[in-house]
Amino acid sequence: MSNDAGLPPELAGLPRAEFAFPGPLRDQLVSAILQGSKVSTTGLLIEYQRENLALPIVGGRSVVVDSNDWPVAVIELTSVRIAPLCGVDLQHAVDEGEGHVTLEEWRASHEDFWRSEEVLAELGAEFAVDDETSVVLERFKVVTILHAPA
Repeated sequence: MSNDAGLPPELAGLPRAEFAFPGPLRDQLVSAILQGSKVSTTGLLIEYQRENLALPIVGGRSVVVDSNDWPVAVIELTSVRIAPLCGVDLQHAVDEGEGHVTLEEWRASHEDFWRSEEVLAELGAEFAVDDETSVVLERFKVVTILHAPA
């Protein structure tokens, strides 16, 4: 982590939690985490598979970074499950803290993000999202607020 010089030694080795790409969406999500309205997130299973990353585990902690790559909070996973996109429930969607009140709104927003140039640059232009796309559903709690976002 590039900006972890001020972190206590026990936190310096934690993995980073990056929500979206740096910019307005990440700023919105980090703010929602710090305010307590974002307590869940959804990722694509294929991202873990393509990068040969281990799936997150309950109890795992990570350092949330803002758009300036500054550590702002430590979160701890309280639940992790894999489901098809069509299996995401409304409570999970609402708990993402993005203001969605229906699954349709949540799904449209996420599909727009997963079809963005940035995501397709990472996953390949052939990547497609449908009802059976496997997603990683995580729930978390903030255990430490380190800094307010810049």
